[in-house]
Amino acid sequence: MSLFTKPSLTSYNVTDWQRAKQFYGETLGLPVAGFISDEVGWMEFGEKDGARLAINLWQGPDPLPPREGGGTVVFEVDDVNRVVAELRQRGVQCEAPIVIPEMVIYATFYDPDGNRLQVAGQPSAQ
Repeated sequence: MSLFTKPSLTSYNVTDWQRAKQFYGETLGLPVAGFISDEVGWMEFGEKDGARLAINLWQGPDPLPPREGGGTVVFEVDDVNRVVAELRQRGVQCEAPIVIPEMVIYATFYDPDGNRLQVAGQPSAQ
């Protein structure tokens, strides 16, 4: 018997609260699913009943935790190449799409704090 039902939230630490809110809300166009306050520094994006991505304002005093080895939020999309082109037009740092034949096409991109995200889709749809 599993102790868990399903993953519901992934969070990233950010250092510039206003810049992060703009990136996820405006640049990526994700809907706000929950917001506590600017002072607390917690905001969730996505559908209220689905998996969500949260940003958490890192207020130290310790240095920001390392990003290497951390999780990666993956967004399912219909056309990876089109989404990468659009993200680049919006000023988002994106790596070139990688195709694994008959399995997946995906591309990595980064938020302003260097947190890694990806878009992925079916290679046959590209």
